[in-house]
Amino acid sequence: MSQSVQLKTLLAENTMPSAPELVRPAADRAVQCLACGHRCTVKVGRAGVCRVRFNEDGVLRAPSGYASAVQIDPLEKKPFFHVLPGRDAFSFGMLGCDLHCSYCQNWITSQALRDDRAISRPHIASAEQLVESAVEHSAPAMVSTYNEPLITADWAVQVFKRAREHKLTCGFVSNGHATPEVLEYIRPYVDLLKIDLKSFSDKRYRELGGVLETVLDTIRRARQMGFWVEIVTLIVPGFNDTDEELVRMAEYLSSVSPEIPWHVTAFHPDYKMGDLKRTSAESLMRAFEIGRQAGLRFVYTGNAPGALKRREDTICPDCDTTLIRRTGFYVEDNVMVDGCCPSCRTRIPGVWEKHPPGRSKGLGMPQFVRL
Repeated sequence: MSQSVQLKTLLAENTMPSAPELVRPAADRAVQCLACGHRCTVKVGRAGVCRVRFNEDGVLRAPSGYASAVQIDPLEKKPFFHVLPGRDAFSFGMLGCDLHCSYCQNWITSQALRDDRAISRPHIASAEQLVESAVEHSAPAMVSTYNEPLITADWAVQVFKRAREHKLTCGFVSNGHATPEVLEYIRPYVDLLKIDLKSFSDKRYRELGGVLETVLDTIRRARQMGFWVEIVTLIVPGFNDTDEELVRMAEYLSSVSPEIPWHVTAFHPDYKMGDLKRTSAESLMRAFEIGRQAGLRFVYTGNAPGALKRREDTICPDCDTTLIRRTGFYVEDNVMVDGCCPSCRTRIPGVWEKHPPGRSKGLGMPQFVRL
């Protein structure tokens, strides 16, 4: 038996009935899945686009009871720059994705069951074990990441319900290819959403397996629903880096809210795009300036630590005081007071704590967790 067949069998054994909010009955015992924007109608014995949600005898089954990867990460790595700076997130992922990006940096987990090379062994764990481990490591936040958490939202909610009992902040690192139904389902248990805006071209989005309008609707709806939202655009040379496209992205985000943090991050060769050049510092700077000119008050460059001075820092938009100084994922200084600029008292939007650390405790590097 091949490794991919073994993995498929193992994953099928670690499932739960889908949350009722994320499924609708269809004709001939088929079911419609509402976990992502594809809204797959899944026939008996078949799986959806993600390959991990499937119809067993008329019941939609969803992943549960395992984690593909677990580690302690700086929240800045997610990246959340306006959430508990200098603190760590207990990060866990599962397997599968509803998109198939050729440059995916987590393809070993996200493309499981779609690419025979993507073999990532799941580690069996209960929701209680994951939360207990987060508490043991003193992590104030838990984040579902590494694959697409929307397609494993049923399990994440089971975990986050228990995390809520310990007053942990909970988040998704997502491609944003969501439905209104899944956003409503996760909202009571999820505080944070990092959403990828991969392009402003529907043609490009369809190459990745998604629909641009679905992601744009998710961004606007998530803000309206009260999630804390930060947006990431990976600047891929020749794919989404023209001035015209960057302007359209920045102007859209500013129209939703000028206070949304926009992270413009550097591509590095990976997966099926290993022969493409790394994003230059000049391209990142151009995207940064476009975001600021569009009216966004908080724009950050990423994946190029220290290359662009102050472009990783949080700066008061009213008086230009440097509030949080960073290099990469490491917080070097934080002078905010109760979420405000100490110089002019401007309130900075985000999820803050009353007495934050002045700098990161560690070196901003992940710690792997053994369950």
